[in-house]
Amino acid sequence: MTNESIRNYCLGLPHVTEVVQWESHLLFKIGGKMFAMIDLDGHHCSMRCTPDDYAELVEMADIVPTSHNMWKYHWATLESLSALPDREFKAHLTMAYEIVRAGLPKRVQASLDAGRAAAVAPRTPKKGRARP
Repeated sequence: MTNESIRNYCLGLPHVTEVVQWESHLLFKIGGKMFAMIDLDGHHCSMRCTPDDYAELVEMADIVPTSHNMWKYHWATLESLSALPDREFKAHLTMAYEIVRAGLPKRVQASLDAGRAAAVAPRTPKKGRARP
């Protein structure tokens, strides 16, 4: 994977936003909460994991616990973007998204769901009105 392919994949997930923070990190968020980030100056990607996936990942080559106390929340950093096959990389990014989304307050989740429903709901004309 590349920084650009990670960015494209993450932005393809529903309601994901991106923001540059800490000078050189591109953060991907759902509901205002970060689920993944890439280092714009290098080739690192950090993401949220389940406890089991975290334990497995940090035993692999080129994958380490994320610094700055984020390891406590099961964040792993891929020091090489080729540390995982693309398909597995994407699966972990999706899981990171789902973990963070599930942890959002219920009202935020409901707001996201309402936004998605409004975006996909077909528009029907109101009864009694003539169409132009």
